[in-house]
Amino acid sequence: MQIKQGGSLFVSVIALLLLTAGTVAAQDVTYNSMPGTDFTKFHTYKWVAVQGASYPNQILDAQIKEAINSQLSAKGLTLTDSDKADLYVAYQASVTQQTQWNAYGTGGGLRWGGGMGTATSSTINVGTLVLDMYDPAAKALVWTGRATKTLNPSSNQQKTQQNLNKAMQKLLKNFPPKP
Repeated sequence: MQIKQGGSLFVSVIALLLLTAGTVAAQDVTYNSMPGTDFTKFHTYKWVAVQGASYPNQILDAQIKEAINSQLSAKGLTLTDSDKADLYVAYQASVTQQTQWNAYGTGGGLRWGGGMGTATSSTINVGTLVLDMYDPAAKALVWTGRATKTLNPSSNQQKTQQNLNKAMQKLLKNFPPKP
């Protein structure tokens, strides 16, 4: 009788640990937007780089942008190379722990370094992708989001793309914010 009770307890503990492990491994997303921003005025976006930020290799960069472009396109936004884009979009990713820079300068559009401006920093943990959207007309960050447990350099390319697609779908699920 004791063996069966101990066995049941052991199986219950193992099941609980497996459920907890699945929860711990799940991607977490957080996002925030500038109050009062009219997101209906944004129709086009342009990719910009954050000066001073480190980016992954070209293959992973293309995979990240593909996952984000897919979601933004589904939301009705169009990618453009024009400096007259309604939104500037930038990402920062960490395969290892690194510093995230948030900067917006004064004069003539977006400035990532040089000129007058403000900059703040925070730490991005391993596997985290941060997505920022700036309104170039207002010269302000209007939306930011963070997906954790998104990047894993040891996984294969197909698994990486699937993980990125899933994370960006989850991150941008409620984008644009409701007024």
